[in-house]
Amino acid sequence: MTGTLYGVGLGPGDPELMTVKAARLISEASVIAYHCARHGRSIARSVAEPYLREGQIEEKLVYPVTTETTDHPGGYEGAIADFYELSAKRLAEHLDAGRDVVLLCEGDPFFYGSYMYMHERLSGRFEAVVVPGVTSVSAASSVIGRPLVQRDEVLTVLPGTLPAPELARRLADTDAAAVLKLGRTFTSVREAFAEAGKLDDAVYVERATWGQQRIEPLASVDPSTVPYFSLALLPSPAYASRTSPAAPVPSPSSGGEVVVVGLGPAGPEWLTPEAAAELDAAEHIVGYGPYVARVPQKAGQQRHASGNRVEADRAREALSLAASGARVAVVSSGDPGVFAMASAVLEQVSAGHGAGVRVRIVPGVTAAQAAASRVGAPLGHDYCVLSLSDRLKPWEIIEKRLDAAGAADLVLALYNPASRSRTSQLADAVSVLLRHRAPSTPVVVARDVGGPEEDIRITTLGELDPSTVDMRCLLIVGSSRTRVDDGVVWTPRSY
Repeated sequence: MTGTLYGVGLGPGDPELMTVKAARLISEASVIAYHCARHGRSIARSVAEPYLREGQIEEKLVYPVTTETTDHPGGYEGAIADFYELSAKRLAEHLDAGRDVVLLCEGDPFFYGSYMYMHERLSGRFEAVVVPGVTSVSAASSVIGRPLVQRDEVLTVLPGTLPAPELARRLADTDAAAVLKLGRTFTSVREAFAEAGKLDDAVYVERATWGQQRIEPLASVDPSTVPYFSLALLPSPAYASRTSPAAPVPSPSSGGEVVVVGLGPAGPEWLTPEAAAELDAAEHIVGYGPYVARVPQKAGQQRHASGNRVEADRAREALSLAASGARVAVVSSGDPGVFAMASAVLEQVSAGHGAGVRVRIVPGVTAAQAAASRVGAPLGHDYCVLSLSDRLKPWEIIEKRLDAAGAADLVLALYNPASRSRTSQLADAVSVLLRHRAPSTPVVVARDVGGPEEDIRITTLGELDPSTVDMRCLLIVGSSRTRVDDGVVWTPRSY
């Protein structure tokens, strides 16, 4: 009969914060395994020591390297992979002999824990049980006396090894955060907090719950004193707002501004200089998450990302921030005035939100313009722009407008042609247009224009397959005059 492998979480360092189950398993196990550096000392063993007993076999799993400097032919990753394989074999010998093995792990075994590498190598052959532990994040929150998150706030846990620009973007996009794996990464982590505009709210916690724990504002820490067992914590902003001294109420004359900015259809090459200047000047960036992520991070600038179907909430948030005196940029893909956030913001102003706030609109390159440029000049004469989404207007209205545009012989740029929940509208639209157009009418199907998955196809109204079209596509349906010459689609300017 084989033994059982236990991955036992020890908690953050205080032996009294270990679970009852963890203490019992440690005292009962035949074999106690733990990781350590070449000096042989193990933090995990020191935490578990009050529960060890005489006669237990101790397996030291000694890391071959503690930095990424190594002469192993496979580099650091190769050295560590060989170490885990060898360690798994050593533990497997005990398990095959019927001995239970407790592998000690600081914090929680599955939360950046070293145990997981043994689990993935041994759990298929032996019974493996994981005993959770109190994480360092929870411990840090408790010792500073501040909640991590509350109500609808979002907590993001990040490794300090991320590139600083990516770390700054993620910090700017979240309410609360914990950044682990400091040590040598501390300087870049602190720079990321500063770039995200959240350095003054962050707390440095070292060896939480240990006898030598240390708590300081992140901004004031000397990088040369930072060990690996430390983290940066950005606790609940809602709690901070209720417990901090109240900010002065701005006078009506200090009202801010909302600028609704068009980002264009894809990357920075589609962004106008005017739009770039407005984004750089803004104190807050508000928008749909993927669009906010396209805005370059700026030190001190706060970002407010949200989902795709909360346009009204976004608009009210932007107006509320501006009413307190801030300069706010609301971002849209393409042009903000074309099926986008400009109307959403102005609708909320009309409903009475953001009194005294100035609203400006900064245009952007539209998806229709971008798609047309890829094939020639299909929009060279009169054209109509329609959305096939019936989420905000009934299909009956869409059908009437399609029929009228078809009868008027207008080129059509069709936005929102399909989605996972809307699979029949495009086929219906084609049927309506075929009342007025020949099946040979040119159709441009443009997907992800300017993006990494850009795909431009030229087909006809009769041969268009709606099943090949999704929400990331825009369609241009030609008029009776639209031509295709050697792959170039264009509409003459004269009849």
